[in-house]
Amino acid sequence: MPRIAQGTFEARTAPLPLDDAIAATSIARYSLDKVYRGDMEGASAGEMLGAGNPATGSAGYVAIEQFTGTLHGKSGSFALQHSSTMQGGAFDINVRVAPGSGTGDLEGIAGSLTIIVAAGKHSYSLEYTLPSEP
Repeated sequence: MPRIAQGTFEARTAPLPLDDAIAATSIARYSLDKVYRGDMEGASAGEMLGAGNPATGSAGYVAIEQFTGTLHGKSGSFALQHSSTMQGGAFDINVRVAPGSGTGDLEGIAGSLTIIVAAGKHSYSLEYTLPSEP
């Protein structure tokens, strides 16, 4: 039976230098740092690639972040894989737990994370399963 973890997070991005493979493109590269609070307590670090024109409401990004901390009191880490678009100002955000990325008490975790942005604040809802739970 899936469990639900909810809470808030703060995110910080910073531009990163482009490597030779994308230097001649319009792709942007960013570091991604987050602090999670609530049922997920911990921090994540990762990298994001984006393209498009966010100023006009049309863009896309992919990212991987590695969360380390506790989830409902279980310690470990896992990666979140993002693939999202914005078109006409409307978001289609897809974030899933990367298969095989769980460690410690979170080994075998599977699920998806919903990001909620309201009044400039970020919150999350993670629906997940662990093989050690019925």
